[in-house]
Amino acid sequence: MRTFIGIDLGSTTTKSVLIDENLAVLGRGITNSRSNYDVAARVSKQEAKIAARFTLFRNALGKNAEHLLADLERNFRLEQFLSALRQLEETCMGYLDHPRFQGTKDALRRSLDSVFRKIEGEAQEIYAPGAARKSDFFRDIAGSRFMNLAEAAGREEGIPFETMLNIYDKSIIDVESRVDPDETVADQMRNGLTRSLASAEGIGVDRGEALSALGKVLAIELEETYVVGTGYGRVRLPFPKEHIRSEILCHGLGAHMMFPGTRTVLDIGGQDTKGIQIDETGIVTSFQMNDRCAAGCGRYLGYIADEMKIGLHELGPIAMKANRVPRINSTCTVFAGAELRDRLALGERREDILAGLHRAIMLRAISIISRSGGVTNEFTFTGGVAKNEAAVRELHKLLKENYGDMTVNISPDSIYTGALGGANFALRAVVH
Repeated sequence: MRTFIGIDLGSTTTKSVLIDENLAVLGRGITNSRSNYDVAARVSKQEAKIAARFTLFRNALGKNAEHLLADLERNFRLEQFLSALRQLEETCMGYLDHPRFQGTKDALRRSLDSVFRKIEGEAQEIYAPGAARKSDFFRDIAGSRFMNLAEAAGREEGIPFETMLNIYDKSIIDVESRVDPDETVADQMRNGLTRSLASAEGIGVDRGEALSALGKVLAIELEETYVVGTGYGRVRLPFPKEHIRSEILCHGLGAHMMFPGTRTVLDIGGQDTKGIQIDETGIVTSFQMNDRCAAGCGRYLGYIADEMKIGLHELGPIAMKANRVPRINSTCTVFAGAELRDRLALGERREDILAGLHRAIMLRAISIISRSGGVTNEFTFTGGVAKNEAAVRELHKLLKENYGDMTVNISPDSIYTGALGGANFALRAVVH
């Protein structure tokens, strides 16, 4: 089966989208970019292929199998987690052969074994039906549990927490850099389906039919006919220059694919903000980007979250509770921390401060859009910040204040917009 892949290497996350010859999206994948873009590209691409297998399986079974499919994906992720956890444990234990641990090797082994057995025991609960996870990345889930358990486990054996943390930090990098072979992924899907069939009630399909359908899906070869890379780290992508496209072009075309009526695109990613104007075919007619400063982007929001000692995902919900929206004087990352601390010291509510920060970010974005040619209906908001409800609220307000009523498009898959455009360019490179 011929497939076409777009990879968007952002400064914080790398996204992949896999489409077929009819422009149908079969799969999407995402991972942390880290500093190794080659690894991030491989991991996100594999995740897109896994998602494509699920799509093909869903198509084979039909809508009656939605309950089984949801359960299968959950159990597959559990299988993935347990496999990565075993790899992490083996890697951590491997470091104990270093001469520096000669006198503490046995104590360290007992401490690490205690930590990993507890995490392993929690796995079923972490991936239980309806369980809430702040992240789906293995590093985030395993790292959070390791931090919570390692200090107490080390204390019992007289091992400093810093030693446990150091071993984990070295090991997780090795584990994250591995990409499971297709055979391993296939086994994980089979094991996941076996778990699902053993526990599912009213699955809506015959068990034999489900096993047969999965076997046929796993036998399909997903040929990488053409791959296009884009994004902040595109020059580091592991393929030739002719396979690289500008992120401006990819975001414009991706927004058009999601919402064909789009004429103005705002993309706020981790490192930059882009205002893009496109025509009725998705071709870019003009654009503007922020300068080298990352003010008002995802990195800026991450800095604010760190200053307030909260998670990045908490910024929007907290800002939504504001009673007022104060004017923030600067969106400069360098000065933001100082202004934030000053306002908190003066007794301002953090909810109000965050609301003001979100408005300042969107004011900066509107300024960039105006320099690109203004706002034309329809307007599409893309990028990771499009998931922030407070940013979306302030955007709606500013658009109405400055441009009146208009259609504002925000897709749940907006973070994949650039990769989607890249996949379309990959198809065009072969078909047209």
